[in-house]
Amino acid sequence: MTSTQDIDLDVLAEETYSAVFSDICDQLGFHEQTALPGIAPIGGSGRIVGWARPFVARSVGEPPSRPYGNEIDFIDSLGPGDVPVGDGTSRPAAAWGELFSCAARGRGARGAVIDGYVRDVAKIRALGFPVSARGSRPTDSLGRVSLDATVASVHIGGTTVVAGDLIVADDDGVTVVPRDIADDVAHRALEKATTENMARQLLLDGGKLADVWERHGVM
Repeated sequence: MTSTQDIDLDVLAEETYSAVFSDICDQLGFHEQTALPGIAPIGGSGRIVGWARPFVARSVGEPPSRPYGNEIDFIDSLGPGDVPVGDGTSRPAAAWGELFSCAARGRGARGAVIDGYVRDVAKIRALGFPVSARGSRPTDSLGRVSLDATVASVHIGGTTVVAGDLIVADDDGVTVVPRDIADDVAHRALEKATTENMARQLLLDGGKLADVWERHGVM
């Protein structure tokens, strides 16, 4: 297996998509790698492809002595290729917003995936930083939830995300690729996407679906 350092995230974001990654995971026997419906693009633009940095937004009863301290530490620790992936289901407050997005982008993060709510959607969209979430709500997180980034994994949309897993999120939803198989899956996903492109053109040119399936084995 080649190193995950060989994976070109820009190429994957340009040429592949969550569905083709899900298909390859299925082929390799990993059948529970997609989040349930509901986590969708809500701000920014482009496909999210990068390495998971999990956190949990835990419900709290009052603001901490250091406001936003955990959030600041987490976001300042992000690096190129990272994707913050958060479980924000404990309380319906916005666990992500514009300034978090600005800081994350400045650190080289490739987007954020939140199983919960975000705010400042118009500003995030103008920034162009892709964020997938369950929805938006203007309610601040301060005094309602506090970010815990000490966790090694989180559950989002019914699937488990471990630190370092490959995240692929777009209009179809979220696919989570275990890091141990990420190189193999990425290689196969690129091949399958290329085959699907050929099949698409054959169909647009009038080819029969049955013939294309027989020839290329993609659907």
